[in-house]
Amino acid sequence: MAVKASTAFVKAETEETLSPVRRIPIKEERISTIELEAWLKQEERILRELKGNIGIGHTRYPTIGSTSIVDAQPFTINTPFGISMVHNGNITNYKELKKELLKKDLRHLYSTCDVEVILNVFASELQKKNIKKLRPEHVFNAVKNVFKRVKGAYTVVGFIAQQGLFAFRDPYGIKPGLIGVKGKGKNKTYMIGSESVVHDVLKYEFRDNIKPGEAIFIDNKMKMHRKVVTKPNHHPCIFEYIYFARPDSVLDKISVYKTRLRLGNALAKQFKNVKVDAVIPIPETSRTAAITLAYDLGVKYRDGFIKNRYIDRTFIMPDQEQREVSVKFKLNPIKLEFRGKNVLLVDDSIVRGTTSKKIIDIARKAGSKKVFFASTSAPLRYPCVYGIDMSTYDEFIAKKHSIKKIEKIIGADLLVYQTKEDMIKAAKEGNPNIKHFCTACFDGNYPTGDVTEEMLREIGRERIKAKKK
Repeated sequence: MAVKASTAFVKAETEETLSPVRRIPIKEERISTIELEAWLKQEERILRELKGNIGIGHTRYPTIGSTSIVDAQPFTINTPFGISMVHNGNITNYKELKKELLKKDLRHLYSTCDVEVILNVFASELQKKNIKKLRPEHVFNAVKNVFKRVKGAYTVVGFIAQQGLFAFRDPYGIKPGLIGVKGKGKNKTYMIGSESVVHDVLKYEFRDNIKPGEAIFIDNKMKMHRKVVTKPNHHPCIFEYIYFARPDSVLDKISVYKTRLRLGNALAKQFKNVKVDAVIPIPETSRTAAITLAYDLGVKYRDGFIKNRYIDRTFIMPDQEQREVSVKFKLNPIKLEFRGKNVLLVDDSIVRGTTSKKIIDIARKAGSKKVFFASTSAPLRYPCVYGIDMSTYDEFIAKKHSIKKIEKIIGADLLVYQTKEDMIKAAKEGNPNIKHFCTACFDGNYPTGDVTEEMLREIGRERIKAKKK
């Protein structure tokens, strides 16, 4: 998620900046590399023809709603002023707000995407004031009321036609949001992204993190206005550091790479009395932790699996058969690194356990004498309702079985999980000012306080319906 604005855009902005909006076509079937390259070249030509110097984009899979083009971000609305918006996260009171918007705000939604709810709440709060000339305090007041009405996790970026750029981060700061700056004076441009690597690649200098509960407005003169509009209760997502974010990113002043190195240090303590010949990561996210784990144990680190980069993440695939087939195509072993050895496989997490079982089976067929398995995260037991598409309530293997039982199910000679305490310590060392992390997927403690058992069950039922479709 990124936004770029420049002085040239602000001075020359016209109504055309709200349209056209380009949306990536989402297909159910796989497309070939040749088709993808052709499509990207076409998109590049279209982008060159677009007017204006502002852009907002969304590159994540949907965590609520469908994969229909109707649910693709960004979303736009024509009153007041004309607003366009994207977000990262997930709201937990979507159904209640949809009814409320129809009955109280007289606003009808056309999609099942939760950012459309946020957009309409924001627009409704702005419109209540009958504003003729927009000022930063109008945006701040509207965001404050969004925080009162919209529950869950969300970092939002958008722009108001003829007025400027805005962004805000929910009071819990579960999802990241970072501000970057490039140039000075009339040549100054801003970028707001969900990971610092976005700024690095596009040569923006990191300025600051959006604070939990903070709203930002960049006006036509390129002046940034900032205000924390509600009391923050910072709980950044711990899983961003373990798995979801890129290792070269820094979120809330915490290096993802350094965190994962520390996760490996902590795991090594649990293998001091185990005879290991080689530590082998299950690429890509566990590689960093595996390096320090091998170093601390004084054993060889080896890339025993070669990853096929054209296979998607298996943990979000819709059915078990597709996940199992994809694992075989995704990872191919270098048999020399397994034959006759006691290997320690390192993965970032275990969700259902089926992928882990297949990987251990591959290691054994490659000739391993013993296969040990380590997870850099604690046991996953609860669904994420804040924007990471994991399993339903009943699918987590650690919810139903003990660690010893899981060890037997996946076929490991030894299974070791990271402790929740070491996991938090590894992240917190990067920024001691963060007192709490969101660890809901590990312990069921949802920081927003509005997640019920029935809500989790309902998410499961909806997911099963979606699979059947």
